[in-house]
Amino acid sequence: MPLNLQAFPFEDSLDNESLSFLEKHAKPISVPKESILFYQGEICDNILLLTKGQVRLYIQDEGIESIDLYTLNEGEQCIVNTASLLSNTDAIASAQTVTDIEGYLVDGESIKKLSALSPAYQSYIFSLYTIRMADLASLINDIKFKKLDKRVMEWLKKQDKTMIKTTHEEIANTLGSNRVVISRILKELENRGEVKLHRGAVEVL
Repeated sequence: MPLNLQAFPFEDSLDNESLSFLEKHAKPISVPKESILFYQGEICDNILLLTKGQVRLYIQDEGIESIDLYTLNEGEQCIVNTASLLSNTDAIASAQTVTDIEGYLVDGESIKKLSALSPAYQSYIFSLYTIRMADLASLINDIKFKKLDKRVMEWLKKQDKTMIKTTHEEIANTLGSNRVVISRILKELENRGEVKLHRGAVEVL
């Protein structure tokens, strides 16, 4: 069955041999929202090519605190997943579906063979490292240098809607803080007239 890879930048560059190889070894999957795909510390044995939905990559300490590293979107391959598989080392983060997702799983040996077979696919993998390193550098910069109230407002405005369905804990996880601190910041923002708090939602004014 033909693969649905239109969202991936390497799709148009794959030669017929590489495309046939991928069609043979890629297994279609669908996973419901809020499912764990792999845990921090596990060694991954498959690669996910995400064609629909979003996946959250996060790290967690020995307690309950966690921080989001980045969000995997359609047309992307997870670099944490890839690095763990190719190097046979523990994944540095966990992956959880934010929405229902669809995509393809490709086993480790097939991914290695595809990388050797297709320069276009190999270049795509290298480009992922560049993109994610920039994401992580930006995250570190935000945590170290930006005030938390500013980071909260920037995150809310990035959602491109005035009424954002979310919880204080979800915002805390995304921004690398904790629920109590985020609740206090949101209350301060409400007192300043920048947001209005609702049950399970935040309204940007």
